[in-house]
Amino acid sequence: MTVSPLLLSLNSLADNKNSVIVGQVSGASTDNLNLSIEQIGYNNKVNLKLAHNNNALLFKQTGNNNEISWVPQWGQQSSGDLDGASNSLHFEQMCTRGVGNCNKSDIQMHIYGDSNSVRWGQGLFLTGATDTTFANDGDEGGGHTLNLDIHGSNNSLSGYQRNGNANLYSSHTATVYFYSDNNSFYVVQETDGTKTATLKTTNDGNTGSLNQSGSGAHNASVTLTGSYPTTFNLTQQSNSAQSYSLTQNCQTSAGCSVNVTQN
Repeated sequence: MTVSPLLLSLNSLADNKNSVIVGQVSGASTDNLNLSIEQIGYNNKVNLKLAHNNNALLFKQTGNNNEISWVPQWGQQSSGDLDGASNSLHFEQMCTRGVGNCNKSDIQMHIYGDSNSVRWGQGLFLTGATDTTFANDGDEGGGHTLNLDIHGSNNSLSGYQRNGNANLYSSHTATVYFYSDNNSFYVVQETDGTKTATLKTTNDGNTGSLNQSGSGAHNASVTLTGSYPTTFNLTQQSNSAQSYSLTQNCQTSAGCSVNVTQN
């Protein structure tokens, strides 16, 4: 099959338990799609539905029991995941513990908007929000779950979840919504210990960061639904458990700024 503007690069090594399923949404176009998928290991899966044109997707999965798939509440019964134009997605997952020792890691999505940029890693890390190359510490047990659901346009998200060297290999879990436009966030959950974070905003133009680190079982739930943009920064760290829930409805014409740190 030759489709001139469409570039597909699929690489799956180790055994036939790796799978890649790419399904097109009926009646839509994937003109100029650039899709690259690399899977090295066992029991790695990519299930993807897409639509519209000019999307650039890069997926890499190394190790075992990694999956990039649709959000369950949308799935195959809806118009499918992505279903937007000019989006740039870069997902990578890694587990280093070997066959039978890797907890399942999931990256799910929906997007359904245009011109969004998403870079997310699990079992890997970035040096900062603008870093484009994932690195790993060689001690990753999997078990991470992200559930991304943007819907809006011109949003930017980068971040990662990873285990540390405490050998706890507990899941972290991050859920990110936007439903609005022109938001920019850098979200990190790292080192061992259950973290759990939920971030949601339905107003445009927010910038912020969420960082949960240390071995403590932290918890954060942030909403930031408001009438004006918010500059946001939450940091929870240390080996003792921290917990936080913030809902903000800003009504000042100058905007709002939030900064929370717990050590």
